[in-house]
Amino acid sequence: MNFNSILIGSEDPKRLADFYTKLFGEPTFVFEPYTGWQLGVGNVTVGPHDEVKGTNVSPGRLIWNMESTDVKGDFERFKSAGATVIADPYTMEGDESGSLIATFADPDGNYFQIATPMEPTS
Repeated sequence: MNFNSILIGSEDPKRLADFYTKLFGEPTFVFEPYTGWQLGVGNVTVGPHDEVKGTNVSPGRLIWNMESTDVKGDFERFKSAGATVIADPYTMEGDESGSLIATFADPDGNYFQIATPMEPTS
């Protein structure tokens, strides 16, 4: 099995497409009304969904993550691009590795994070 993408439904997908373009650059594909970016081996796509209205009332229910070898640098870049900061870079309690995680929200209130790459455990 291979997880390959996430679709973020929105009542206003153009607003989200414009937002994520500021973070990730030009989209990898646009199939109106869907817009997507390839990040590593997976894709992030935004588009309309008839069951989505307004902002996310439970943003912590699903949080999608991206790995970054420069969490602090990407944190500043995302913040400058207009991402709402939910949590500045921090380490998980009990984590002695120095790994960092930062949490943001998009204009619809969906949470996403950037994190230091995790090494598989044996």
